[in-house]
Amino acid sequence: MLHIGDKAPSFTLPAVDGGAEVTDPWTAAPAGGSTIVAFFKVSCPVCKMVAPMLTTLAEGGARVVAVGEDPPEAIARYNETEGQRVPAVSEPSPYRVSEAYGLEAVPTVFRIAPDGEILQAIAGWGRDTWNELAASVGVEPLSTPDDGLRPYRPG
Repeated sequence: MLHIGDKAPSFTLPAVDGGAEVTDPWTAAPAGGSTIVAFFKVSCPVCKMVAPMLTTLAEGGARVVAVGEDPPEAIARYNETEGQRVPAVSEPSPYRVSEAYGLEAVPTVFRIAPDGEILQAIAGWGRDTWNELAASVGVEPLSTPDDGLRPYRPG
């Protein structure tokens, strides 16, 4: 998996909503801002758990793009049923973009600076790391010890 300080590999993938292809979404971040690129799969239970959190990050002002390792139709259904309301792109098999990012599991989330530098990299779910991600983009904590979620779940 890519680490903090690494350069994000360039990619172009089709938008799930049928809009224009998305190329290197972090380049569109406002000056001083960043973009969260979240890799997921519709069959992943941990991805389903964090889907509404991606929406919370976006509603809090973070720029979020979700990269689904599934066909566009499956991702559109997933977005609706799981509450993931962020721009999404579809990555077809053999998942060259995921491979370029060194994914070993989903969900995997990267916060990327406009110049492509990886600022944060998170695999799976960890309450502390996801709350740190939220704080880094000015969003309230995503999880508390009393919300019923486990503090850690691998992807």
